[in-house]
Amino acid sequence: MAAKVTLTIDGREITAPAGEKLLWAALDHGIYIPHLCAFREEERPAASCRLCLVEVAGFRAPVAACALTVAAGMVVQTRSPRVDRLVRQAFALLLSRHRLACGQCPRNGDCALQEIARRRGLKLRREPLPPLDHDLPVDNSPATFYYDPGRCVLCGRCVWVCRHRAGVGAIGFVGRGLNRRVGTFGDVPLAQSSCTECGACVSVCPVGALVAKPAP
Repeated sequence: MAAKVTLTIDGREITAPAGEKLLWAALDHGIYIPHLCAFREEERPAASCRLCLVEVAGFRAPVAACALTVAAGMVVQTRSPRVDRLVRQAFALLLSRHRLACGQCPRNGDCALQEIARRRGLKLRREPLPPLDHDLPVDNSPATFYYDPGRCVLCGRCVWVCRHRAGVGAIGFVGRGLNRRVGTFGDVPLAQSSCTECGACVSVCPVGALVAKPAP
């Protein structure tokens, strides 16, 4: 039997397998921590979305729960003024590059951004940051799905599953800084890339960036 450790999250004592990441330990016990980019099987999480920040006793600054391994006696707070401020800022940054048109989005009502906003009392609007509208065209070339970069929040989930689950690596991050986006090698349309249209990327997209086309 795998060893267990006991820790406290939001005043509640829980047990988790030794070596488990804090994010999954919390979620397994019904303790919500917002997150976009993490995968349970990922050994070295990128911790790029910065939404799963928590306060841990003994740590000088909030840490990403997806990258922190549980330890016996750990005391965690998922909410604090500092955590809430940082998460609110990270959420605003994500929204600044996301085209907010929920009524026209096929993921309306089933969107991770909407869930995070609801659970944390955040507003789905681009304030105080201005929108980063790069006016990128929709890639409608695949037969079974399409990619709308205007809705992409750079969580990297599609990139990870394409490489590690599908074993294809047809997509990756292109550009740097404010010009960073998900694209193909050589910026060719998906239908001209090594994409096999397995649908793995579509299944993990938390927003409306990768959407399956209706069956003919």
